[in-house]
Amino acid sequence: MPGQKKVKKIFVLDTSVLLYDSDAVKNFEKHDIAIPITVLEEIDSFKKGNTVTNLHAREFIRFLDKITDSNMIQEWIPLNGRTRGKIRVVSDEGSKVNANDVFGSVKNDHRILNSALKLMEEEPDKKVTLVTKDINLRLKARALNLVAEDYETIRIKDIDHLYRGKTDLKFEESTPINQLYKEGNISHSSLEDSKPISNHYYILKNHSSSALGYYNPRSKKVELVKPLNAYGISPKNAEQTFAMHALMNPKILLATITGAAGTGKTLLALACALEQRSQYRQIYLARPIVPLSNRDLGYLPGDVKSKIDPYMQPLWDNLSIIKNQFSESSKQYKKVDELVQTEKLSIVPLAYIRGRSLNNVIFIIDEAQNLTPHEIKTIITRAGENTKIIFTGDIFQIDTPYLDAQSNGLSYLVDRMNNNDVYAHVSLEKGERSELANLASKFL
Repeated sequence: MPGQKKVKKIFVLDTSVLLYDSDAVKNFEKHDIAIPITVLEEIDSFKKGNTVTNLHAREFIRFLDKITDSNMIQEWIPLNGRTRGKIRVVSDEGSKVNANDVFGSVKNDHRILNSALKLMEEEPDKKVTLVTKDINLRLKARALNLVAEDYETIRIKDIDHLYRGKTDLKFEESTPINQLYKEGNISHSSLEDSKPISNHYYILKNHSSSALGYYNPRSKKVELVKPLNAYGISPKNAEQTFAMHALMNPKILLATITGAAGTGKTLLALACALEQRSQYRQIYLARPIVPLSNRDLGYLPGDVKSKIDPYMQPLWDNLSIIKNQFSESSKQYKKVDELVQTEKLSIVPLAYIRGRSLNNVIFIIDEAQNLTPHEIKTIITRAGENTKIIFTGDIFQIDTPYLDAQSNGLSYLVDRMNNNDVYAHVSLEKGERSELANLASKFL
């Protein structure tokens, strides 16, 4: 209603939010931010290490130290900027309802809940909301009549309509298809009324014929796409043809290939990289490492290579498939081994990528759905001259806590980068690993 006074809000941030985005406190407009003392204790335990999570922990601690030299436990401290509210560290956990008693155990999560509940008692005129990426913590909060939300600032709102990179078009007449084959290109206006999207792919179909095309932002035409062969690997469907076109196009510096297991994402990326090896100084391969039982790489024996090799085995498996397209005595087979031995083709730990400048390389990051948006940005901003970056992954197969199809870095990248002249995206839909694999994907 007009003139109705807005209820002031206090957002209580959980550790998972700050490790996901160290700048989270800046994204709540004029509302106040409360940080439970337990969250500070947990953040402190994450500050040592080389992952982006460790980086976020350190950045948040530095931020708190920078904004004030007074007692944040007793006072609300103004955040920098006119459009922001205040921040305070909450240490009192003595709420009337004790989460430890309700849920029958003493945990840090329950201490955070108690801090938020105590804040509700102290600030009855304000709406207190717990913000966490931990689903279980949200469920517990709601059981205690505490409002709880996910942190959605870096989140895709409509994952069902995420950009797929291609459009299927059906025609009653075969004129556009015949013209595309004859002249190699047609105007975009002859296909759609909508505004053209850079490097967007098309499947043109008629009752008796079909053609593949893509919108070239430089020629401003829809050009014919022909199947390519890359180091013995040929596409098996239209989407794979599009993917190989994007991966082999020197004008496309950033490519994302998504799809379920068995659709050929990694195999195509590796094959296309090997085919273009003469155009780059090195081929880098990487996968996000998702340790078991939350244990860091440091727990594993051996040097860095020995630590990461088990996680990189799928990359070596795909490389083996490519090699086996040729006989062991062939130049192509021996060339792959030579590239590995001379480290022209090498595994790069993502934990050590920050601060580097990647010049004249083609960089493939597999399983990119397990990266945060911040990690994706960190990788791309390392790109120097003549560098091409390829991200592959399945946005519905997340292996890390606090990420999902809408908040992972790969989805965020596809959503934000489409319609850029140096970017292309292809979503692979048809499994090509084997009939058995396709059967399992469909029915199990």
